[in-house]
Amino acid sequence: MLRSALPLGTAFRRLPPLRSRLLRLATRPATSGLIPMVLESTPRGERAFDIFSRLLQERIICLNGPIHDDLTSVVVAQLLYLEAQSVEKPIYMYINSPGGVVTSGLAIYDTMQFVKPPVATLCVGQACSMGSLLLAAGAPGMRRALPNSRIMIHQPSGGFHGQATDIEIHAKEILSLRERLVGIYAHHCGKPAEMVATAKERDNFMSPEEARDFGLIDEVVNKREAPS
Repeated sequence: MLRSALPLGTAFRRLPPLRSRLLRLATRPATSGLIPMVLESTPRGERAFDIFSRLLQERIICLNGPIHDDLTSVVVAQLLYLEAQSVEKPIYMYINSPGGVVTSGLAIYDTMQFVKPPVATLCVGQACSMGSLLLAAGAPGMRRALPNSRIMIHQPSGGFHGQATDIEIHAKEILSLRERLVGIYAHHCGKPAEMVATAKERDNFMSPEEARDFGLIDEVVNKREAPS
């Protein structure tokens, strides 16, 4: 399995407010820790949502942690669900990821390009390896990063053992993926493929300002605009 190594917005400024009459937070245990629960008061009583489901109602997707098939299935399903809800309203994707499996990341990337609503991306914490590709894949003008986030690009890495012929086959595959990823970055960054390939040769960490200059994002933001 090929993996990318795990290293060491106007749209976001105007996110719609939560519309519940009363919001209260509780927590419940989960396999990955405590997941906050949001309790909404309605004329018919209280309704409980885990926080991520509540954010999904506001068209917000949180892509947190290493990118693998399980996470990909959830994110792809959320993208398709939000497209079914509205083909015009933007989708907001918050990214905090060290990267992960290349093919899993490409599945999310392809779905982002496939759905009709524009997908706005925002880096919170880090967007490294495949995380940076998904950050760059947001809709033009809607790719943003918070001021203390970090962005990193590099070439894919992987390992394989077996017969010499099989090793050769897998080597050709990872080289093919490397060229495909260079092309995707070049397309979204507006840079020549040769320049992108050179920048991705080794781990290349960037500040949000450097990522903006490279074309990975459009803007560095630190707060939302006050409602007009």
